[in-house]
Amino acid sequence: MGPVRSELMWQAVVDAVAIAGAGQLLDVLDLGGGTGGDAVHLARLGHRVTVVDPSPDALASLHRRGIEAGLPEPVRGVQGDSGDLLDHVEPASFDLVVCHGVLEHVDDPALALDTVATALRPGGHASVMVAGRNAAIAARALAGDFVTAHTLLGRTVDTWDLRSMGPRRFAPAELEALLSSHGFVTVRTNGVRVFADLVPSAIVDIEPGARDALYALERELRSSSEFSALSAGLQSIARLDLPAAATPDPGGRSAAL
Repeated sequence: MGPVRSELMWQAVVDAVAIAGAGQLLDVLDLGGGTGGDAVHLARLGHRVTVVDPSPDALASLHRRGIEAGLPEPVRGVQGDSGDLLDHVEPASFDLVVCHGVLEHVDDPALALDTVATALRPGGHASVMVAGRNAAIAARALAGDFVTAHTLLGRTVDTWDLRSMGPRRFAPAELEALLSSHGFVTVRTNGVRVFADLVPSAIVDIEPGARDALYALERELRSSSEFSALSAGLQSIARLDLPAAATPDPGGRSAAL
């Protein structure tokens, strides 16, 4: 099951690059980019990539991965997170910020998005992927944990307690509203892994053609609101809708550049 899941996650990055770049090479920030699997792929395509991640071990793996890939210049790796991002990168210095699997874990998703917006050039794009709450509810119910499923059903992003409930889970409308309230216009919403996390790996690994058929089904359903709302990953590719003379600061205000 791993290869299909990984391919779908990488395709989500490809989708964001296609929208943000329109065929041009980009300055890309991969926030929480870990060991740099996506970042090195992007660098091999010619994009200029910076990875910001809190783990020194992950950044060391990123460096090794870049060497093994034979990159002419290494991917820039910076130890940090959304809280101190602006200590490490210049405002308005990126065309695309990939923010996948970050907002689930931070104490304040709104503040993290403000920081992302500050790092973007006016008219730049962010690809934000979060864990879907509907998928988490379904997974708990299918596992027979009906109490937790009911608890998740009654929660919202605003009432989520990271310490008692683990990583935050989003409904699609919550993600779009959060982006909209921080200066972003959603360009495309995708569901990532509608069924991929539910199908037994034995089926995909053994049945001839099953892997390709599952991938094709996932790609077909990614833009269907009925199915994407059930996906394990919710991706919004959004454009920073701000005048060229202004960008938000981390407190959510606009400031002249």
